[in-house]
Amino acid sequence: MLVRKLRLQRGWSQEHLAECSGLSIRTIQRIERGQKPGLESLKSLVAVFEIDISQLQTESTMNSETLMTEEEKNTIDQVRAIKGFYSHLITYVLVITLLFIINFATGPDYIWALWPALGWGIGIINHALNAFEVFNLLGAKWEKKQIEKRLGRKL
Repeated sequence: MLVRKLRLQRGWSQEHLAECSGLSIRTIQRIERGQKPGLESLKSLVAVFEIDISQLQTESTMNSETLMTEEEKNTIDQVRAIKGFYSHLITYVLVITLLFIINFATGPDYIWALWPALGWGIGIINHALNAFEVFNLLGAKWEKKQIEKRLGRKL
């Protein structure tokens, strides 16, 4: 993860880093995904980035989550929530469409598929409000305030 950050800070592509370090592009990709680099790869990267080898060695043993800032973690969580909402919405549309098809095929005189559509629709609306943080009543700021309060710290 640190290799990727260092590379992006300099505005380099993976190809450029591979060329400068003498490593293959595939090796750069593996290291950026979290695979532990070998000593020779570390030495090459240290020479290119002009940093101490201990920085890359400790980074390779650390969890990538610990290297992220709080803002990055929150952004990733929000994107995942939005992705989950879209997945939920697609499932809703497909299932409700299928229910209406079954409803009209078996007995169009009573539209019973409307009830699951309305019930599940309320859940979809709730999911959207949470994913897009429309009403952020119990969001990250509230959580932080509650944690600080319970730990007895002043904000």
